[in-house]
Order: sequence, then structure tokens, then C-alpha cells
Amino acid sequence: MSEPLERTALHARHAELGARFVPFAGFEMPVQYAGVTTEHQAVRERAGLFDVSHMGELFFEGPESGAVLDTLVTNDIAGLDVGAARYTVACNDGGTILDDLIVYRLEQARYMVVCNASNRAKMAAHFAREVGDRCQFLDRSDAHALIALQGPLASDVLRDAGGGALAELPRFGVAEGGLARAAITVARTGYTGEDGFELFCATADAVAVWDALLAAGERAGVAPIGLGARDTLRLEARLMLYGNDIDETTNPFEAGLGWTVKLDKGPFLGREALVRVKADRPARRLVGFEMRGRGIARTGYPILDADGVEVGKVTSGAPGLTVGKNIGLGYVPRGLAKAGRPLGIGIRKKVVEAEVVKTPFYRR
Repeated sequence: MSEPLERTALHARHAELGARFVPFAGFEMPVQYAGVTTEHQAVRERAGLFDVSHMGELFFEGPESGAVLDTLVTNDIAGLDVGAARYTVACNDGGTILDDLIVYRLEQARYMVVCNASNRAKMAAHFAREVGDRCQFLDRSDAHALIALQGPLASDVLRDAGGGALAELPRFGVAEGGLARAAITVARTGYTGEDGFELFCATADAVAVWDALLAAGERAGVAPIGLGARDTLRLEARLMLYGNDIDETTNPFEAGLGWTVKLDKGPFLGREALVRVKADRPARRLVGFEMRGRGIARTGYPILDADGVEVGKVTSGAPGLTVGKNIGLGYVPRGLAKAGRPLGIGIRKKVVEAEVVKTPFYRR
């Protein structure tokens, strides 16, 4: 018998707004309200509001917290300023990806790590085991709600809602403040390829913060956004989806995330394996492609070379609602990874022409 799905503190609000729900990472989450295309365009043209409270919030605290965290992720944490955030991945001993993460340095000796909802239990157990008694580690996911405000009007909406100076944060900046009589932590980060903010608050304050943002954005046409549009937005920006584009069978170099790997920063989990991977050069690469023939590439569809030989699988695919082309991602042999290379995508017993292109597909 399957476990009952969890609900975020905003579930009732989503229902009132006419959301259609789907199971996702153990939660019942809104997949769409007005429709994926309408919601996608709202974020690209104005701003959209997302409930991403299913994500995990993991905290490292104490004098050695930064040094400990630096041994558990690939990117440089020692060089992270207070009030700044950094994208990174955590690897296992074999150099493959346990999860992709954002690390926020909230205070001199206090860090928050946001992990994917599907990996929360795995990453909490992994970090707790690796940290031991070197610093304090806490999983505070259940105590937090997370709301994302994304789009070109996001800073105006946050300011109008009472966010004040928080609306002036630099990209990947993070600060604490207040909104709707609630204490919040705000970061200028997101998962859409647009400007925007992610707001963390106590679970009990989620409704008040959500309502304040939606009300402040009403005149500008701010809309609630579901998981469907979140996926098409992130794909156009070539942002990774864990479980599709990266997982424990992939390493950062083949996934195009080599820039997050700082091999010269000192010891970290997976470093020795990644030194070998970089020296040997990955045999395959995650590439972006555009469909040249009619058809939409979906996850799991076969990727074929010019001779019709299967060389990989589509990891993500969807209509590019902003770029006006059907697009996708998938791993192919290194020799086929250059822009302009022809590919075929197997769609319902047909082979549809595609071509490797430079990514991201969309850049604001």
C-alpha cells in the first residue's frame, strides 16, 4: 500500500485557484491552473508565483560548518561571502551526482542547503552520516515553506508587497527581512531562466506571504504557476532536472556542470574519481537539440545517429513555448556533441530529424 501524499501549507489556496493536482516527490502538487502555455508566458512576460515548499532545507551550523560543507560538495564554499548563494552538486565516492543544490551562507557560521524534494531523505541521511560530530546538522524542511516569485516584474511585485530593500538584492544574493508580518529569508535565485526571488518562511506564515505577493501583483497580471510550466521554463534555460538529466549514473563533467567542480580547493567527496574523469574526458555529453521534423521528444525516447543507430535516450523534452521550437536534452557520444550534428529521435516507430544546438535555448 502506497504512502498517502503530503500537502504543502498552500494546498487549500491552490484548490481555490482551480489547480489540477498530480503526485510529485511524495506531495500532491499543482501541475497547472489556467494551462501550461498561459502560465509559461506569464512568467516570461510578467511574473509568476510558485509553491515549491516540497523542497528540502538543510542547515549546517557552528564554527566548522563551512569547512565541513566544503568537503561534501564540489564547488567552493570557503570563498562564499555571507549573504551570497552558490549552485553546486554533491557527489558520491564514484564521482556521480547525489543531488544538485544551492548553498546559502546566511551568517558567518550558518549555512542553508536547498536540495530537491525527491532527494530530501537521501541527502539528509547522507549529510548527517558524513558530518558526524564535526558541526551541527539539522533538517528543517518541515518547518519551512518556499515560494518562488519569477519573471521580469518580480522585483516590482516584491517591492509593492512590502519587501523593501530585499527587492534590490544582487543575483544570488540572500538576506533576511519581513513581509506580511512574517519573518522571511529572500534569495535572488530561481529555476526559470528569468529574474526572480525565492522566499523562505515558517510554514505557518506561508498563506500570508503567498496572499501578499499575489495581491501586490494583481494589477501587473501575476499568475499562480504549476509544475507543468515550471518544467517548460527550466528546460528552455537548460536547468537540470534531477532524476532525468542528472542522477547517480551521471557525473558533473558529462552533464555540462564541470564549472561547479573545483578540483584545486582541497579534499571533497568524489574528488579522486572526478580527477580521473576530467583527465580521461567523458565518453558522452549532455546536449541540447531542436527538432527539425514534426514531433515532440519525450523523456525516454531513443536518440539515433545519422546511420540510425541508437546512441542515447532523451532525458527531457517539450515544446519550447518561448523559442517556438520543440526542444530536448539527452546524452550522446562525445563525437556527436557539437552544435550542428544531425540526430534522429524515435517517436512512435518513426525517426524524426533533430539537430544538436547550443544551449541554453532561451536567454533573457
